[in-house]
Amino acid sequence: MPTGLFVSFMRTAVPYLVGLLLALVARAGFDIDSTTVTAAVTVAAGIAYYLVFRLLELLGERLSGTFLQNLAGVFLGWARPPAYPKFEALEPVDGARYLGGDSTSG
Repeated sequence: MPTGLFVSFMRTAVPYLVGLLLALVARAGFDIDSTTVTAAVTVAAGIAYYLVFRLLELLGERLSGTFLQNLAGVFLGWARPPAYPKFEALEPVDGARYLGGDSTSG
């Protein structure tokens, strides 16, 4: 598994696992019979968890402080955001040329 994919997977999986754990903790204190409610709580908790720590990570990046950024990243499953390769912008394609038209005539 490429490093970027593994890091991206960990940063996605850890918040959902924490969301599941938070849902189980919430369920232990309440009588919830519906699996739909449990699933909704799990997803909502996972999303909230991810959003909080991702925003803290961005705040740490803007403040040029690596401690807050690394701490928030650890709570997302990996200390640093994944680095994806840069892409080059391609020149626009002249569709008329490929459809049999003459791109020089107007």
